[in-house]
Amino acid sequence: MTRSFKTLDDIGEVHGKRVLVREDMNVPMAEGRPTDDTRLRATLPTVTELADRGAIVLILAHFGRPKVPTPDLSTALLTKPYEQVLGRPVRYIDWEGDAANVATLQPGDIALLENTRFFGGEERNDPATVARFAALGELYVNDAFSAAHRAHASTEGLAHVLPAFAGRQMEAELDALDKALGNPEHPVAAVVGGAKVSTKLDVLQHLVARVDHLIIGGGMANTFLAARGVNVGQSLCEHDLAGTAEAILAAADRAGCTVHLPYDVVVATEFRANPATRTVNVHEVAADEMILDIGPAATEALGDVLKNCRTLVWNGPLGAFETPPFDTATVALARTAAALTQDGSLVSVAGGGDTVAALNQAGVADSFSFVSTAGGAFLEWMEGKDLPGVAALTR
Repeated sequence: MTRSFKTLDDIGEVHGKRVLVREDMNVPMAEGRPTDDTRLRATLPTVTELADRGAIVLILAHFGRPKVPTPDLSTALLTKPYEQVLGRPVRYIDWEGDAANVATLQPGDIALLENTRFFGGEERNDPATVARFAALGELYVNDAFSAAHRAHASTEGLAHVLPAFAGRQMEAELDALDKALGNPEHPVAAVVGGAKVSTKLDVLQHLVARVDHLIIGGGMANTFLAARGVNVGQSLCEHDLAGTAEAILAAADRAGCTVHLPYDVVVATEFRANPATRTVNVHEVAADEMILDIGPAATEALGDVLKNCRTLVWNGPLGAFETPPFDTATVALARTAAALTQDGSLVSVAGGGDTVAALNQAGVADSFSFVSTAGGAFLEWMEGKDLPGVAALTR
């Protein structure tokens, strides 16, 4: 395929060269250990390939949101866990003696540099900080799509001063996103869920002009139902956005995009695990009830929609999936999408923290074509925004 960015296939001879690799290693920690090492594992294809080709691999990463350098947000804490994931030694290099320490590294060595955010200039994309990082390397590889929506020194600035390439994770992410919305095979369906329309306004407005079917779930579906005159009882609902919801529905109509709202729903009078529930038509929600999931008839109908689509992009759950039994619709539709993907009839791309958790809960994360661990970057991509870290690679 023709790409607008260079990859490790284009990087040429790297033996003995110092390669600055921007990774996302911002993992959750408890008692000094990562509680989820997904992001560490995602770095392996790029880091091991470069090391095996004899590069001196210098990993740049941020860790937390430090206002000032602090030991509990030092990447030194990641060195041992990363060695275990990588299965080979990792040097930790702080910013004090960085140049001298880098000079002692040999071809094939891997080093983790101190938290990039210990520099105030990192988040400002300060030219002096860019120059400080650039002085350590000869080539730059960005493998952190999840940080690509930020124009920071290590995610954007370096691509302007060193030869720049996409790492394997970044490459896979950009290829998947291109298949999902850039140059997708139609018909295209999008599932957009979540609590509030206000957080996904730009996404919805961008998608109606690009997809054939827009499936709206979660609390935001209630806002659309209310705009259509449905009494949603005590449901989570942004009544003040009724006009906005109507405008999105009108734009979809003009674009020939079919919007799917639930017509049967699961309701309860209290929001807790396993309360007494009813499955009702949306017009039968009582004044003291709240909608907490999509009903079985609507879920089955949505499965039929996916069977007639070639591409699916998914962001957000259909119901209050963290609380049983309100994960039922999300799990059922995710399993349908996974089966269609495995049959080869559907390209399925999903992203966002809640979405990844929901797909893991359904046991199908490995059965989608691609699941992005990026949160903000995935959302901004769905909004149609240029991501600075990606744009810098595609100059």
